[in-house]
Amino acid sequence: MKEKIALGLGDNTDYELVWNSGMYESLITRYGIHDSELSSNIEINSERDLVVTILSFLKSGNGGERFVSSSDILEKFSQNFDNKITLGGTSIRSAIAMRKLGYTSALHLVTINDHVRRLMPQDSPYVCSNTEDSSYPHVIIQFRKDTRVKAGDIDICATRSNRIIYDNDVDNILMNLNRDYSSLITEARVFLISGFNAMQSEELLFNRLESTLEIMKSLPKDALVYYEDACFYNPDFSPLVHSRLLGRIDIFGLNEDELQLYLGREVDLLDAFQMKAALEDIQKIIPVPLIVVHSMYWALAYGENAARVSNALHGGITMATTRFRFGDDFTVDNYQETGSLAPNQAGAKFAGEIQKLVGDKICCKPVVHVEESNATTIGLGDAFVGGFLPGLL
Repeated sequence: MKEKIALGLGDNTDYELVWNSGMYESLITRYGIHDSELSSNIEINSERDLVVTILSFLKSGNGGERFVSSSDILEKFSQNFDNKITLGGTSIRSAIAMRKLGYTSALHLVTINDHVRRLMPQDSPYVCSNTEDSSYPHVIIQFRKDTRVKAGDIDICATRSNRIIYDNDVDNILMNLNRDYSSLITEARVFLISGFNAMQSEELLFNRLESTLEIMKSLPKDALVYYEDACFYNPDFSPLVHSRLLGRIDIFGLNEDELQLYLGREVDLLDAFQMKAALEDIQKIIPVPLIVVHSMYWALAYGENAARVSNALHGGITMATTRFRFGDDFTVDNYQETGSLAPNQAGAKFAGEIQKLVGDKICCKPVVHVEESNATTIGLGDAFVGGFLPGLL
């Protein structure tokens, strides 16, 4: 029997670094870094550049993903910190999350190695486009609200929790696709597309998009296609992906940072009038039947008959918040207990306001209220997808 959920297209190995303010303060002193230099948009050609961007993200409270010129920089940098090896990529993190609830999925992988074999769901069928073992680790840094770094003229206290991803991943840059994946998706009712954001060749990107469309011909005609967005290393590639795939996408998912990047402006996530304008503008940029935005306060669907994904929104919020509270090792009991918690007041107020303002074209669910001292900020968007997709079955 074929799987009802198919998850593509990439995966990777993650080094999750444990935050150490003392080490960053030491690196600031070692490299003579000043507050005026902090920027998250410089080229990263050295460990010093890497530290400058991390501090910039910490200062703004934003998260993001950045390309590093050499994986050797990441290997050297990670040796300064304790770390945990996990699997990354929306598809495989979603697979791991939904497997906790009993759902298996068909996976397309681009990287295979002993870590992937050990950590992936053992009963989820997969194909890999790589014929040999490989590893191009992503370094993931998470910081918590009120994290402080003080050295020289730098004095930063984070206003919110977030995460940053750094990598130089050849497998995901090439994004080779295995056409044999077609045979695993013939009974899929839900198909996830993610992972083109690391690509760097326009010619290869067009080739991979055509291959994706060919693979998708094996889907049942009534299968729902969900696209989860990500920060593209080359912003010009995002519209290229849209131009080829939007006609096949039923639901387009993104987080609040990605939403604001598309719009080119900051949006107050708790201002219903600003969000109404933002949703109207983003649907002009991304004309799909349904847009899903997930944030720290709420998750919403915007489009015709948005209420049809109400249960999926609840599942996504519950899964992401469960991961936020308990990390990779959460249980079904943790999930169920999280789902029964009261909503956060700010999110609940916003949900009521925007529902009145927009009407049937929106379905908004507040995130539940939690207070965690050791929260996980890595993979929350992936966990949201892992909770959302089963709700579409």
